[in-house]
Amino acid sequence: VDIYMGTGGAPEGVLAAAALRCIGGQMQGRLVFRTQDERDRAARLGIEDFQKKYGLMDLASGEVMFAATGVTSGTMLRGVRRYREGAKTHSMIMRSKSGTVRYIEAEHNFTKKTSVDKVD
Repeated sequence: VDIYMGTGGAPEGVLAAAALRCIGGQMQGRLVFRTQDERDRAARLGIEDFQKKYGLMDLASGEVMFAATGVTSGTMLRGVRRYREGAKTHSMIMRSKSGTVRYIEAEHNFTKKTSVDKVD
């Protein structure tokens, strides 16, 4: 990725920053308020400088891990593929400390009901 540009909410900016941290990228962002209510909410949350430019470490500091699973197919991940007894998913997991990027293709068997509270 040479450059990524876009607009979105603050949570999406943090997710993008976390992913970029893991692969050695850089990012800058600024909060854009559409309404006075959004500006007032930011002020209540402690935001004082409404023009501040946030860097990558402002948005995702420390050791960061990022995980994403494709829901619909895209350029980076395949979407969920269903079949009679289950589904296949394609995920990517990245870690900033090591720079490791892992891809996981998982098969989910719906005929074997599992529950978190009944782990063997």
